[in-house]
This record gives sequence, C-alpha cells and structure tokens, in this order.
Amino acid sequence: MQRSTVLLAWLVLASPRLGAAQSTDIDQAVNRFAAEIIEQRHKIHQNPELGNREFKTAELVAQHLRKLGLDEIQTGVAHTGVVGILRGGMPGPVVAVRADMDALPITEDTPYPFKSTVRTTYLGQEVGVSHACGHDIHTSVQLGVASVLASLRDQIPGTVTFIFQPAEEGPPPGEQGGASLMLEEGLFENLQPTAIFALHSNPALEVGHVGYTVGPALAAVDHFRIAIHGKGAHAAAPHLSVDPIVMASQAVMALQTIRSRNLPPLEPSVVTVGIIRGGERFNIIPEVVHLEGTVRTYNSEIRDAVEHRMNEILSGITRAGGGTHELAYDRGAPPTINDPTLARASAPTLARVLGSENVHLIDPLMAGEDFAYFANEVPGFYFTLGTTRPGTTSGGLHTPTLMGDDSAVPVGMRVMANVLLDYLRAHSPR
Repeated sequence: MQRSTVLLAWLVLASPRLGAAQSTDIDQAVNRFAAEIIEQRHKIHQNPELGNREFKTAELVAQHLRKLGLDEIQTGVAHTGVVGILRGGMPGPVVAVRADMDALPITEDTPYPFKSTVRTTYLGQEVGVSHACGHDIHTSVQLGVASVLASLRDQIPGTVTFIFQPAEEGPPPGEQGGASLMLEEGLFENLQPTAIFALHSNPALEVGHVGYTVGPALAAVDHFRIAIHGKGAHAAAPHLSVDPIVMASQAVMALQTIRSRNLPPLEPSVVTVGIIRGGERFNIIPEVVHLEGTVRTYNSEIRDAVEHRMNEILSGITRAGGGTHELAYDRGAPPTINDPTLARASAPTLARVLGSENVHLIDPLMAGEDFAYFANEVPGFYFTLGTTRPGTTSGGLHTPTLMGDDSAVPVGMRVMANVLLDYLRAHSPR
C-alpha cells in the first residue's frame, strides 16, 4: 500500500484546497441524517428482495426521495428501479450515481438483531433471502447522499441523477433486468450524465478505508450450462451404459486446462463449474448430467477462446465416451473499467475525506458488476467501501456470515457526497 499512499499524498498537495468548507458542510449534514439513514438500512436489511422483485425496497426509496423534494422521480424503471433527479441551484453538468437494491438467495447467519428471516421460493426450492452482497449498505448510503445533497441544493452547480438499480445479481430465468434494461428503456436519453459513480461493500477493508483501481476493476461475467447425455443402466452393469457421470467428471477436470494450458499465463481468466446435477438413485446410472458455471475474463478475444475451447473439450470427451453434449454459453456483463482520467481526478477527494493512509490502490477482481453497462456509456468510477468494524471479523461477499457494520454508512455518505460535489465543481462554468 506504500505506492498508493505516496501517490495520494502528492495528489492532495497538488489539488486545490477549496474542498475544506464543502467537507464541513457535508460532515454537518451527514451527522444530521446518519441516524435516520441507519434506521433505513435496518429496514432494507430485514426485508431483502431478489432481483426484479424489489417492491418494498423500491417503495421505501421512492418515499424517501419524495420527502426530500427531488425535482423528478421515476418508479417502475426496468421493473422495480427508481430514479430521482436533483437539480442544483447553479448551472453545471449532469452526474449520476448508482446503488443496487437486490438481495441473494442465501440464508443469513449473523448475530444482528435486524438480521433477515425472509424466505421465498427460488428455482423451485424454499430458500432464505439476505443482503449477502451488501446492497443494503449501497442503497442506504445513496439515500443518505440524496439527503445530504438535497440539503445543500443551493451550493450544487449542476444536476445529480440518483439511480437505484434492480437485479444487479441478475434477473430471474426468462426475464430481462438490471442496468442493461434500464438503458434499453432510455435511462440516459433525456438527461445523459457526463460521468457516473458507484461504490461497493468490501468486507476485506475496515470501516474508514476505501479501495479503488485505475482502469480494469471487475471482470466480464459469462454463464454456461452443459448437458451431457449418455445411456442409463443398472449400476451393477456399467458396461451396458454410456455413463454421463464419468464423462461429466472428465469434463470438469479438462475444463481447467483451458486456464492452465490454452490461455496466456498473464491474461486474467477463471473457469469455474459451480453445479453438478445427475442421478436419482445409488444403483442407477443416469441418462444425463447437468453442469453449470461461470467464466470470468477481461479480454474479448480470451472470452471467445474460452467458449471455443469448451466446445472442443466437451465434444472430444463425449465422442470418446459414446455420448453427446449441449452447451449454452450466455455472455453477461462486460468488464467494469474505471475511466483512468476520472479515477485519478477522484482520488484526491477520497484522500482529503479519509486521509491518504486509508485509501488503497487495489488489484482488479474477477468478480463482475452490472455497473459495467453504465460505465460503457459514460466515464465511470467504481470504488469499494470498507464495511468491517475494527476489531471484528466478517464473512466474505455472497456468504451467510457477511456483516456490514452500521458505521460504514455515514462514511460512505461523506465520501460519495464529496466525490459528486467535487466533480460538479471541477466541471461547472467558471
């Protein structure tokens, strides 16, 4: 982290010092609204909803924005999304900020008194639902930023578009949703921002710290489904079968050679099989086995190569075993790339608000983000917010034991409000 500390120290010294009074105003507003916003966080956390089903969350968000008197509020965007427009008291550019609202089909296992006990039917099974990716913090932080900036409307040179996005984790099977659908419905047609910002919970960082990248931040997300067909038989007579379990086992191992033997070793990529399903009884060889998983890449040529090589491997294994295969390969969100100019311009704000020692240049991750669709339309900057209370531990993202601490919410409010206002002031008419 020494490199980031030196870089940020230089950036802070080189940047104008006009932010001190602004930070004081924002700090006072954050202190005024923090308790209310944390209470909203508890409500969101206790009532998680899956993608395209964020009805209660969207209503809570819309009610809050109406109370703030925003100039325009749209609901039902891409099914359950909410968009609010705040026009400042002075002329200036348009900037957007996004928070995602959806939860995951994961049963929460935390000691929080506001833990989720929600259960629902997902893919034909009853499951728990929880904010195991921290989207409750994202939504509440953005509600807080809206409160802060609405209270400082006269000081804002420009317009802020608050985007509350559904289905970041993906829509239900057979449905459209998320950032791509918001854009298809014309989100940026009437009021296109010159930049867009977002943050994400980071349990690897303590509260009071943030991390960011310049350039690549998160990978492209692809989803594959494989069916390996054979011939069923009694388990005691395997010679009469064409065993799809054996072929599927070989396929799982062989697919790992794509990363280790077919791609350049310095090119980031991941091929993961996350689901294997097959068989009904211990003494029956089934007719079909299903595999499902994900591919993560940063390079479109590598993306093409992985899909091509998967087909070759599956074809070879199933032909040799006497079976057949089907591969459905769905390309999801593209890579999330932080605009280098925007990232470098925003770094001094992070350092001014939190101290350069608490701002870290981090490595790109192989996780993916729907935010990429927005960042492909306009320059984007995406950073991570420390959510683990000092002296405690937390489970990782997408685990039942994720514990985002309440104290991260006002930190996120302070940082994002300053980032937005600094950007607007730097790009407004002089």
